[in-house]
Amino acid sequence: MSNILIMESYRLDRQAFSVQSFEEASKQRDYWMQKTAMERLAAAWYLVCTAYQLDYHGQHRLDRTAFSIRTRSDG
Repeated sequence: MSNILIMESYRLDRQAFSVQSFEEASKQRDYWMQKTAMERLAAAWYLVCTAYQLDYHGQHRLDRTAFSIRTRSDG
């Protein structure tokens, strides 16, 4: 129930998106496919850092309190 209340507080920013023709979208895809895999990953990491307000060049560690290791029983 609390997740529903949290999701209701977010709103889609319609100014962040634009309607594209298929030709424009194809040009965008061609542009990114001309980039190397590392350049595409760097752009994706930039977007992640921007979205979550992380330092782009900082070292980020896994929060070990959020995950636990369990042994598998092959019963």
